[in-house]
Amino acid sequence: MSVLVVTGTGTEVGKTVVTAAVAAAALAAGRSVAVLKPAQTGVAVNEPGDVAEVLRLAGPVTGVELGRFPEPLAPATAARRAGLAPVRPAEIVRAARELALTHDLVLIEGAGGLLVRLDEEGSTLADVAGLLDAPVLVVAQAGLGTLNVTTLTAEALAARGLRRAGVVIGSWPATPDLAMRCNLPELPEAAGAALLGALPEGAGSLAPADFRQGAVNWLAPELSGTWDAARFAAAQGV
Repeated sequence: MSVLVVTGTGTEVGKTVVTAAVAAAALAAGRSVAVLKPAQTGVAVNEPGDVAEVLRLAGPVTGVELGRFPEPLAPATAARRAGLAPVRPAEIVRAARELALTHDLVLIEGAGGLLVRLDEEGSTLADVAGLLDAPVLVVAQAGLGTLNVTTLTAEALAARGLRRAGVVIGSWPATPDLAMRCNLPELPEAAGAALLGALPEGAGSLAPADFRQGAVNWLAPELSGTWDAARFAAAQGV
């Protein structure tokens, strides 16, 4: 796949760190990578955003940010309140296609969940994925409640005829509770796609060298890693 859209089941589920891990694993496999952040919200002009974090963790990838809005709101709302033009799907598609000409993999990291509004017309990341015919990787939480929001996201993808690349758990604790362990075999059913990885809790706080080395072990072969869902579940006593 030359373009992969990364979305989450909500905010603060680990999209940026998962994006960085996918980028790091692809780099380790000898692929050139670009990371496209259509709309960065909640970050001031001179502050590092999600693209900077991906570059810090993953290494030498091309990072592109199309729009930045200071308030931590949905992109459409943040753009309106800042008096700035929103980032529209056509602009995102154009940037992704240009990056795909010179990179083996282009990762598009959304803001919030799949159906968060990008502009006043109600455009979403799902529209971008449809225009690009790009598969969508869903980042989910590990614990109680994740099956519901993962199912809702999967149904939204299916209703739009979008391809599901798989689901990755954004943060897996050292001591998972019962709900988390029970969710492991159920998440693929909820997502309608394979479980393709689980990042350890605090992965984004690792030193970059350790993060890059670990990324290959946290992601499945479909994402250039060595992680195995059955082996991981067995290790958790599932």
